[in-house]
Amino acid sequence: MTPLSRTLLGAFVLAAAVDLGSLLAGADAGHLAAKPLLMPLLAAYAATRGAPKPLLAALLFGWGGDVLLLLDAEWAFLAGMGSFALGHLCYLRLFGRRRTSPALGALYVLALAGTLTALWPGLPADLRIPVAGYSLLLTAMAYRSSSFGVLAGTGGALFLLSDTLIATGIAGLPQLPAPDFWVMLTYIAAQYLLTAGTLQAMYGERRTTS
Repeated sequence: MTPLSRTLLGAFVLAAAVDLGSLLAGADAGHLAAKPLLMPLLAAYAATRGAPKPLLAALLFGWGGDVLLLLDAEWAFLAGMGSFALGHLCYLRLFGRRRTSPALGALYVLALAGTLTALWPGLPADLRIPVAGYSLLLTAMAYRSSSFGVLAGTGGALFLLSDTLIATGIAGLPQLPAPDFWVMLTYIAAQYLLTAGTLQAMYGERRTTS
């Protein structure tokens, strides 16, 4: 890892700490300042490590979603969900057709069905179809991420968990204390692990083919 890579990774960790600390402290200004920095810093770090373009695109679409979700408007929520959906498509392109466990796929199908069943009654009528479509795409990404190993697979699962926490809030289901903190903690960990897992898988391939 180059000095620039270390600096960018350290800046990402610092921004994550500021964001999460601000959420716990109820400091909205810190959250508004730190959240938009997270994905650009992670993408820049990944770029210095030679990350593939679909990963960088996924992270930048995540940045678009992050910024849009800071706006308190339904159109911004839908646009943010669309930006994240494009990011998931980039992840699916990145994972390609590598083999994954059918048993894990069955578990994800059950999780999707159970989650939508729980959410459906509480979701606003105009959000039900968009949320269902997005949930299907997100679940597919989470499942396929396991093809890149444990790190990426864990990242995909945490991404699914993070967005499920958001959806439970919209549907009026019971929430954890400081719900925004848990949403961001699982999201930040998800994007980092997806990045680290991709780099690990990529470097592993280089070693076996060199």
